[in-house]
Amino acid sequence: MPPVLRKLALTAHVASSVGWLGSVAVFLVLAIAGLTGQDTQRTRGAYIAMELTGWYVIVPLAFASLLTGLVQSLGTPWGLVRHYWVLAKLALTVVATFLLLLHMQVVDHVAGAASRTNLSGGDLGQMRLQLVIDAAAAMTVLLTTTALSVYKPRGLTRHGWQVRNEERTDRTGGATASTAVPPARA
Repeated sequence: MPPVLRKLALTAHVASSVGWLGSVAVFLVLAIAGLTGQDTQRTRGAYIAMELTGWYVIVPLAFASLLTGLVQSLGTPWGLVRHYWVLAKLALTVVATFLLLLHMQVVDHVAGAASRTNLSGGDLGQMRLQLVIDAAAAMTVLLTTTALSVYKPRGLTRHGWQVRNEERTDRTGGATASTAVPPARA
C-alpha cells in the first residue's frame, strides 16, 4: 500500500477506534445515570439517548473499526496473521462487535419501556444493571485492544515466521541457520 494511502487508512482506523471507545464511555455514563437517577425524566432521557447513541454512533464505529483494521493489517507489513497481537485485536474486535449487536436488543427493550412509561427504581432492574456491566466490559475490551496497538507485544505466528524466512531468503539469496522456523508448540 502506498504511504499516502497507508496513512489515510491508519487515520481512519485510529479515528473510528477512538470514536468507538469514547462513545462507549458516554454510553457507560448514561447507563449509570439511568440506573442510579432519581429524576424520572432524566432517567427516561438517558435510556432513549442510549438507544440513539448505540445504533447511530457505537454500531457504525464498531464496524468502521473492524473494516479499517482489516484494511490496515492486509495493507501493511504487520499482516493479518503474522503477529499474535494483531490476531488478538481481530478476535476481540469481532467478538465485541457481535456482542454489541446482541446487547442492542437489551438497549432497545429498556429504551422502549422508558419511552412508554416512567421507569421506577425497580422496573427492569436486572436489564438496567446489565447495561452498566456490559458497557464496563466493552470499555475493558476496547482499552485492551488499544493497549495491544500501542505496545505491540512480540510474538510471531507460525505463518509470520515463514513469511519472515521467505523475506530473508529473498534478500540474501539463500537461507541461513538463524532463519529457521521455531519448533511447533505442544
